[in-house]
Amino acid sequence: MPRNQSQEAPARERIAYLIRKSVLGPLMMAEGARGVCFAQFGESPEALYDELSREFPDAELHPASAEASSALGGWMTELDAHLALGTPCPVPPLDLRGTAFQLRVWQTLAQTRDGDVLTYSELAERIGAPRAVRAAASACAANRIGVLIPCHRVLRTDGGLGGYRWGLERKRALLDAESRHQSAA
Repeated sequence: MPRNQSQEAPARERIAYLIRKSVLGPLMMAEGARGVCFAQFGESPEALYDELSREFPDAELHPASAEASSALGGWMTELDAHLALGTPCPVPPLDLRGTAFQLRVWQTLAQTRDGDVLTYSELAERIGAPRAVRAAASACAANRIGVLIPCHRVLRTDGGLGGYRWGLERKRALLDAESRHQSAA
């Protein structure tokens, strides 16, 4: 049925974002109507914006104003303090988007405590799919919400770092910081 003059096109999703310097480099956090949908490290603010654009090609992206998104600013401040000082990681509402399998992986990881690590095999077992080790690793690689969905806590069976979407140096730094803070507690 053709659209008549009185019908409007559906509104585009609006996603607000902030970019800040962190101890691990530039960090962008973005939120839509349902919560944080993106938290990533990058090499530059421009690279982060490009990645956000690729992840949400149909969305209207705009920088968050202080008044419009005091919550987003607060979460960024808490995340930066977590990264730099080992304070508790913020727990904002998350807007997880993925397959049912990816969601199970990410929800399981979100329940992993600071300082705890597990292997890709253990992760697959925890979600009830012990033979889906590679799929669990792929779900980690597809994670758009770094640190808040702690894929950095997943290691290879031999204890090696494996991979990390934002670089092995960042993964090692996150694990080392969590280990130090857990030891100090």
